[in-house]
Amino acid sequence: MNQPVKQNDAAGPRFEGLSAVTLATHDMQRAVAFYLALGFPLSYGGPSEAFTSFAFGGTYLNLIVDTRGPVLWWGRVIVHVSDVDAVYRNALAAGFTPEAAPADASWGERYFHICDPDGHEISIAKRL
Repeated sequence: MNQPVKQNDAAGPRFEGLSAVTLATHDMQRAVAFYLALGFPLSYGGPSEAFTSFAFGGTYLNLIVDTRGPVLWWGRVIVHVSDVDAVYRNALAAGFTPEAAPADASWGERYFHICDPDGHEISIAKRL
């Protein structure tokens, strides 16, 4: 079994952060409207483009049009925000249905989950 590389190992590169996550969408207009309604800041592209990017905290959430087939559950993107409850209220005001109301978790985050129009699960969270 391979041993994990230590962060301070001079022989290998250091992983310094996550730059971006790119999610496939079948309907860019619908997907962009979803993320804008939650308050994500648009950086590039838009509803009529094949590629769109939202930038926040040095990270990007990207959307790309892909019509090859159904999007299956693959995991979850966790996005840290300054006010979980405000994003939750934005979601409700836009007519979206989060999985549950925000809650404080035993691992030290306040969070709620919501799926985007293509079924990607997004966890909106803040460290407590």
